[in-house]
Amino acid sequence: MGEAVQAGRMQAVVVTGPGRIAVEAVPVPRPGPGQVLVRLEGCGVCASNLVPWSGPDWMQFPTAPGGLGHEGWGTIEAVGEGVSGLSAGDRVAALSYHAYAAYDVADAEAVVRLPATLDGVPFPGEPLGCAVNAFKRCAIKAGQTVAIIGIGFMGALMTQLAASAGARVIAISRRPLSLEIARRMGAAETIVMDDHWRIIEAVKELTGGVFCDCVVEAVGSQWPLDLAAELTRERGRLVIAGYHQDGPRQVNMQLWNWRGLDVINAHERDPAVYREGMREAVEAVASGRLDPSPLYTHRFPLSQLDRALDMARDRPDDFMKALVFPD
Repeated sequence: MGEAVQAGRMQAVVVTGPGRIAVEAVPVPRPGPGQVLVRLEGCGVCASNLVPWSGPDWMQFPTAPGGLGHEGWGTIEAVGEGVSGLSAGDRVAALSYHAYAAYDVADAEAVVRLPATLDGVPFPGEPLGCAVNAFKRCAIKAGQTVAIIGIGFMGALMTQLAASAGARVIAISRRPLSLEIARRMGAAETIVMDDHWRIIEAVKELTGGVFCDCVVEAVGSQWPLDLAAELTRERGRLVIAGYHQDGPRQVNMQLWNWRGLDVINAHERDPAVYREGMREAVEAVASGRLDPSPLYTHRFPLSQLDRALDMARDRPDDFMKALVFPD
C-alpha cells in the first residue's frame, strides 16, 4: 500500500454548515468485501451539491468526511475480499459517495477501468456517464431537430452527442460562454435565453412552424421546463435532464396532452445502468467522439472546495465546471 495508507490518515473535507467547510485528518477507509480503495486524483463539483450546500431544513451537518463528492477518479490502492478483474494500480473512474477526500471506497461493480490513452486526463465518470445515459433516453436520430435548453456541463455534452448523431441542434442558454461552447460542440443555431415568447417565436421560425422533434431541458428549474414543452412538436419527445431538487414543479398538462408529448425523465438510479453509461463514456472520450476537456474551466485544491461550490452556485461568465484535487 501507499505511504498515505500505511500512515492510516488522510485529508477529507467535512461540510460543517451552510457554506462552510473544514479539512480534517481522518482514518483512510478500508475496502470491504467486493470493494476497492481508490487513491483519488480528483473529483468533479456537481450542481446537485448546491442545495445541500445552502443548508435546507432537511440537511444534517456536519457531513461525513468526503461527503457530497461523487465524481471521483484515481488509482486503485487496494482491493477487498472477493474482488476479481481489478487490481491495485488500475486507473479507474468510480461511482462513490465520499470523494471530496484523498481516498474513497467504491463497490467493485461501480468502477470502470480507464485506458492508457486517458492517462493524465481528468475523468469525472459519474456526470459523463449520466450525460451518455440521458442521451440514449432521447432516442435522437440523424436529421431530427433538437433543442437543448441550458448549456451547462450536461447540456454541452448532450449538444456534442446530438450533433455527432446527425441532429440539427438549437442551443438555448443565457450566458455568452455557454452559447460559444455550444457552437464549438456542434450546435447549428444558438439563442439567448432571455424572453420566453421571443424564444418560442425564434424556434418556430427556425423549424417552419412545427417546432422540435426532441427538446432537452437541462437546467432544473420551472421556467426552462415550461419553455421546453412549448418548443416540442406534436408527438415529439420532451426529455427532462435537469435535476429538479428544490421543490415541486407545475406542468402545462393541457399542452402536454394536446400535443401528445412523450415525456422522459432521464435520470438513472440503477448502479448497473450508471456503470454502463460510464463505460460508454470512457469509450466515447477515448475515441474522440466526446470531448469534455473545454468544459473543465476551473480547478481548485480540495481545501478550497468552498470556493468551488460558491463558483458553481454563482456561475460567473467564464465558469462551466470545477474540479478539485487533493492538496
